[in-house]
Amino acid sequence: MYVATQFSIFMVNKPGVLAQVLGEFARAKINIMAITMMDSVEHGVMRIVFAEPVKAREVLLKLNMPCNETEVLCVNLDNKSGALAAIAEKLAKNHINIGYAYCTAGAKGGRTTGVLKVADVKKAMKILQQNSRKSSKSQPLVRRPQSPRK
Repeated sequence: MYVATQFSIFMVNKPGVLAQVLGEFARAKINIMAITMMDSVEHGVMRIVFAEPVKAREVLLKLNMPCNETEVLCVNLDNKSGALAAIAEKLAKNHINIGYAYCTAGAKGGRTTGVLKVADVKKAMKILQQNSRKSSKSQPLVRRPQSPRK
């Protein structure tokens, strides 16, 4: 779990604009960690988390793209049914609002990353870290016997 900078980029809803913006990030060799896109009749909003936010900010300044930056909570989840629901329930029980959330595949070990815009990032992290420690303590550690290598 970590806090990341998310960029909300406002783009004209016309053919080629998304391709141009993504192409600039590709040319700058900036990896995209998570992305979601919403549209309306007049404009689209791309919410995106980069591996290198400082470089991404420079690209956006060169493109003169209107954008906002915000802190989001990135949570490493099992890629299975209910993983994001469990996180949402823990935060709800502690009265932390989730403004929006999206997930991306491709985290280590076949897992997924949940990106959450929460009202209080520090409090949310504290609660989720406490809960993960409690759940890991209550479950016994099971080790499989090592199989001989062939």
